[in-house]
Amino acid sequence: VVLRPASGSRQQDAPGAADGLALASDPGGTLNFLAMVENLQGDSGRGYYLEMLIGTPPQALNILVDTGSSNFAVAGVPDPDVTSYFNPELSSTYRSEGIEVTVKYSQGSWTGVLGTDVITMPKGLYGSYTINIATILESENFFLPGVKWHGILGLAYDALAKPSSSVETFFDSLVRQAKIPNIFSLQMCGAGLPVSGSGTNGGSLVLGGIEPSLYTGDIWYTPIKEEWYYQVEILKLEVGGQNLELDCREYNADKAIVDSGTTLLRLPEKVFSAVVQAIARTSLIQEFSSGFWTGSQLACWDRLEKPWSLFPKLSIYLRNENSSRSFRISILPQLYIQPILVIGDNLQCYRFGISSSTNALVIGATVMEGFYVIFDRAQRRVGFAVSPCAEVDGSPVSEIEGPFSTADVASNCVSSLSFHEPALWIASYALMSLCGVILLVLIVLLLIPPRCQHRYTDNDVVNDESSLVRHRWK
Repeated sequence: VVLRPASGSRQQDAPGAADGLALASDPGGTLNFLAMVENLQGDSGRGYYLEMLIGTPPQALNILVDTGSSNFAVAGVPDPDVTSYFNPELSSTYRSEGIEVTVKYSQGSWTGVLGTDVITMPKGLYGSYTINIATILESENFFLPGVKWHGILGLAYDALAKPSSSVETFFDSLVRQAKIPNIFSLQMCGAGLPVSGSGTNGGSLVLGGIEPSLYTGDIWYTPIKEEWYYQVEILKLEVGGQNLELDCREYNADKAIVDSGTTLLRLPEKVFSAVVQAIARTSLIQEFSSGFWTGSQLACWDRLEKPWSLFPKLSIYLRNENSSRSFRISILPQLYIQPILVIGDNLQCYRFGISSSTNALVIGATVMEGFYVIFDRAQRRVGFAVSPCAEVDGSPVSEIEGPFSTADVASNCVSSLSFHEPALWIASYALMSLCGVILLVLIVLLLIPPRCQHRYTDNDVVNDESSLVRHRWK
């Protein structure tokens, strides 16, 4: 094994058009999910995107599918890293709301203006729909070199919508206007392929239901714990069949979410450290640089050698709808030891598809590429089934097994101190107001002439305590 610096393999956490025109429903309202099969393109390193037509006359843009945010936004001005942008002045149906909006992600941010316009999807639902849309006027580390998408489709709940939850989300608008069931499903087909390759890997976003051809076996469901992100409850992790033996609350600190806009499997720092130690201990590689685990180095092998046999399987246990049962989703190393770069004629280099996180466990593309994932908002649950496209060299690289008893874990692994972002804003403003009052009192006391001030004695006690509130961005 040869280790190389990972420069040039830039990762992104928030992070091409589909061919042809297919109607996913007829005017009578019958949904045709097959019309939505393979309506996505992209790769796990830079995101999967859907072609969308916006405005009148229509302007074609590729939109990143992100289940970890809730705003629909498109480039609204030229940008050196995007090949197309939406020009509101050219659309007769665009209406500006004149409201500025800013969204920050774990990497990157943008600022734009809210408005509404009509959209159609060449490989989506039949018809046109009026949608809230933010035109991005400024951004930082959001559009990156090489990306083939020009906007983002936030599919999470309205609790995350900016500037407030009163902004109806894209999918809520479709449910209301098209009268489709409140459910969508997602398949991303990039298993074993270069994470930043041609950007032409397939995938499917099925709006309004489940397409049977996109999965094999049974669908296993886990409850959505909170309706903001798609927050789920993780009970334990296993590496090579061995339990990490951590308190289950470590896996859910401070939330565990399913997020297609995150490229890696992200683990809280304590969990990440335990996973790395377990993989290093059970792999067939005795000495391995720490730079590979932290993402600063790539591991390179001869192109004829497949390194996946050197690494163990990774399993995540999720609570079943029956809370006394669980099931596990497992990924083989073909999903987390990811090809990224070819050097010369002989070396293929790989990155570690798992990283540490300071504020969440995130089931991102590293895991999602192994499964057909169902976001059943109507029944408040997320489903997982084995994806037939999750194969490398003809062999499956993902598994689902269950049910298992939950007698060995706590009845609730999710902290009761989890707050939504609006609650954190309220707490922040309350604390700022309190600080302002205290500051005003101190200024008044300083301005009072000395003769009127209280003469403190040794028995007087002065207490000064302060609190910090951390606002959680994606």
